[in-house]
Amino acid sequence: MTSSIVVVGSLNMDLIMRMSRAPVGGETVPGLDFSMLPGGKGANQAVACARMGANVIMVGRVGIDPNGDVLKAGLAADGVDAREVKGLASTHTGVASIWVEDDGQNRIVLAPSVARANTMIDMAGMLIVQLEVPMPAVHAAIDRAFAAHVPVLLNPAPAAPLPESMWAMIDILVLNETEATSYAGLDVVDPNSAAEAGALLRARGPDRVLVTLGAQGVVVVDGAGARHTPARKVKAVDTTAAGDTFIGALAAALCEGQSLDDAVALGQAAAALCVTRRGAQTSIPYRRQLAPASAAGDDRS
Repeated sequence: MTSSIVVVGSLNMDLIMRMSRAPVGGETVPGLDFSMLPGGKGANQAVACARMGANVIMVGRVGIDPNGDVLKAGLAADGVDAREVKGLASTHTGVASIWVEDDGQNRIVLAPSVARANTMIDMAGMLIVQLEVPMPAVHAAIDRAFAAHVPVLLNPAPAAPLPESMWAMIDILVLNETEATSYAGLDVVDPNSAAEAGALLRARGPDRVLVTLGAQGVVVVDGAGARHTPARKVKAVDTTAAGDTFIGALAAALCEGQSLDDAVALGQAAAALCVTRRGAQTSIPYRRQLAPASAAGDDRS
């Protein structure tokens, strides 16, 4: 039986406003439409893993409120084990206000809920963590995985200070150009600067560093050096959850025993389809919807 991927992270209800362009300070612009859809980086990544055929356990916290009920039901519908998504009366379910412009770019303001790790990490094939939850939860999850020799994939989003001791516990670091700029201390704007940043970050401890560059593709830095994989050419309508989709597909492929380069290719295929759709979890594709060479292993609709 394939080992489970445990995702410790956020679950949010996304409040999505589409507009032709974002307003500047003091300006009002008309919204084109509004929707409320399940999101949160943790939940998005869990759903992406599941839709790529992985066994997934989600660990997180929501409020005891209608949004929390919707988020848990959505995970269960995708086959994610959501028994460790607990409702707390002391908090509200996280919400995110998302502005999506006509070119597909988004701006997000987050009011997070909380999460913690548990013993299910010990038997996992991989742990995935982001930084949308309180840092003590991130520390506890990574510490537990490291002690149990479970590979850790960290997506440090949004960027926040990390203790030096944590870097050596990370097996796979996946971050975008903004986050790479923050952690590496240099402007990451293209594949060359991404490779330089990736090398600097890998020197701090992670075995593999992946810098995602949106339409410019992905740069991988590992023991074999740095290499750039261009992105597929598509017309983006909404980039929300593209990074989460890439991470979910990447993790699922790695847990199947695929090579890093093949896992990156699956992640890029999934992310390319994701950005042609609107929303977060609503835009994440199933494996059967990808090219035939990448689609084996998922018969769910």
